Amino acid sequence: MAEVRQGLKYSKDHDWVRAEGNVAYIGITDYAQSSLGDIVFADGEPADSVLSAGGEAGVVESVKAASDVCTPVSGTVLEVNPVILDDPAQINAAPYETWMVKLTLADKGELDALMDASDYEAYCGSL
Repeated sequence: MAEVRQGLKYSKDHDWVRAEGNVAYIGITDYAQSSLGDIVFADGEPADSVLSAGGEAGVVESVKAASDVCTPVSGTVLEVNPVILDDPAQINAAPYETWMVKLTLADKGELDALMDASDYEAYCGSL
């Protein structure tokens, strides 16, 4: 079973969100990174990009496939994590420490529509 962290919010697209005030960090879950395999490239939408919930926040490419990373919340990108640009394998090694994009939340209420850790564990168990 993939690791699921408490204190984060999760989407059905296997993305996680860590909100700190009006700032949100977006990354892919342990389930997603293990499904993808060894990640060889990652990038995020550039700073000042305005993202809508469900829209593309970035991309990850593995030895198996390329996959869009969708943001579960709306907001304006503050930065792309430089770690993923230099060493995308860090997403495999530490998926919950290695965020992809940091953004200013447009609507904190969108977090309420996402799953908590126990709901996400149940969702992954049903796949």
